[in-house]
Formats: sequence, structure tokens, C-alpha cells
Amino acid sequence: MNNKFTQLVSIIIPTYNHSDFLGKALKSVLNQTYENWEAIVIDNHSTDETDKVINKFNDSRIKYLKIVNNGVLAKSRNLGIKTAKGEWIAFLDSDDWWAKDKLELCFNEINENVDLIYHDLEVVYKSKSIFKKKSYKGRHLKKPILKDLLIGAITYGNAIGQSSVVVRKSMLIKIGGINENKNLVGSEDYNTWLRLSQITDQFRYLKKSLGYILIHDNNVSNKDMSIPQRQAVLDFMELFNNQQKINLEVKLRYMSGSYNFLNNNLNNAKKDFMFVIKNGLIHLKLRSLIKIIIMIFK
Repeated sequence: MNNKFTQLVSIIIPTYNHSDFLGKALKSVLNQTYENWEAIVIDNHSTDETDKVINKFNDSRIKYLKIVNNGVLAKSRNLGIKTAKGEWIAFLDSDDWWAKDKLELCFNEINENVDLIYHDLEVVYKSKSIFKKKSYKGRHLKKPILKDLLIGAITYGNAIGQSSVVVRKSMLIKIGGINENKNLVGSEDYNTWLRLSQITDQFRYLKKSLGYILIHDNNVSNKDMSIPQRQAVLDFMELFNNQQKINLEVKLRYMSGSYNFLNNNLNNAKKDFMFVIKNGLIHLKLRSLIKIIIMIFK
């Protein structure tokens, strides 16, 4: 069955002070070859030109909501999910954008055996002196999906990019929406995929690059990402065997060590890297050793 133009998809776009980027995101939605959509922009009371950007788009399919989310994007996304009229939810960050056939190609693959579909993305790095790209490759997840999401992430990272996902709204409702725990900020998407995979194995990977993630000064996180990563898997620890728990801890300690290294918390960084040298694989051992040597000569 061809689903084109038949099922309504609600596109959730949280934003805060992204007036420089939001227009491109919305334009990519308006350019979609799949036309049965609504876009819900949830603004954390931006202080820039966001209102003016929104007002330039004269399309009744674009809804504009405001919220105080206290830095928890999950609150904005949950408001969008609650407001959504579509059977399907698509996530798009306000500094990302899509290829014009993203929705069409996704819905051509959607049927009664698909609850969540995701695809590759291009990562665009922008700075004062460089502008370069690399691919954010997803990967086909083997069943049971939950186990592959957990174990595979230790080696390969999160397989599912936020701005690539189209998911049944009913599934998000079943898990109670996105977790709003502040300790999860930065990894709440990964935690959502884990929780969804507890109730469905119907994930579909589309091996195509259908969107773009922009990395810029405003979205580079200056936080220890091992904290939300640890929180994301906290409820699933019994599914790891002892060696997998060690491998996970190595990954988290390397992340923490790298953060402490960059922020000159050298004693903490050294402790983390020493743990990695003792328990990690050779490439992480070497990276940790190099950073310890650098610290010695600082």
C-alpha cells in the first residue's frame, strides 16, 4: 500500500534563540514532497528574532507554542507530542534540516510492521575558519532491538539520530513520553529509543542520508556527557554481563576524562584515564596515555 499523502505526520521542532537557523529548518519542511504534515514549533521564550522568523511563514500547517522548559528539551517535545494531531511524530531540531523527499521516502517504507523508522544524516561542522561535513551513519539493529541498542552503543554509539526519527504517536504515549529528568539532558533521545524498544521490535533503518545536523558554537555542549549517558542506561543495567558492564564503564570514564582534561580538572582526568588504561581496549588505552603525558608537561 502506498501511504503517500494519506497519514498525517506531526513534526516537533523545539527551539531557543535559534532564529539564525530556524528558517532553514522550516523551509525544508515546507519543501517536502509529502504534504500531509503539521509542524509544531515549541519556543522556550527566545529573546532573539524567533517571532519574526515564524511570522514570515504564512502556512496554517505551522503551529507556534511557547513554554518555559528550564533547559529540559524533553518538556518542549512532550508538549508538542501532546498537541500533535498526527498518527506519526517526526522530530526535527531547529538547527537541522531535511532533504525534500525525507518524509515521502520514510512513508513509502512504513507499514503495519513499522513503529519507528530512522535514517542516516549528514553532519555539517561550521566555524569561523572551516566548513566541513561527515556522515552520521545509523545502522541496522538486530532483534532484540533493546539488547542491540544497549550493547552496540558501547562500541558504535547511539544508532538513531534524533532528527531522523518518524515514530507512531501511540508508542510514545505508551511509554509516557520523553523522560524529563534533568540528569538526562543530552541523552534523553537515546533513553527514549531504549524505552520504546521495550514495547516494540518494529524498528526500520533506511540506509539513506535524508537530513543534516549543523554543529555550531551555540550547540556545542560544555558538560560532562558521561552523566546523561550513565543515566540513560541506568534502568537497563541487569541486561549487561560483567564484561559489558566494564566496557560501558570504560566508555563513560573516557568521556568523563576527556571532559575533565579539556576543563583542566587534571586530577579527575588522570583518575579516569588510568581506569581506561587498566580496563580498556588498546585504542582507548593509547588515547588515554597520550593525554596523561600531555598533562604531565602542562
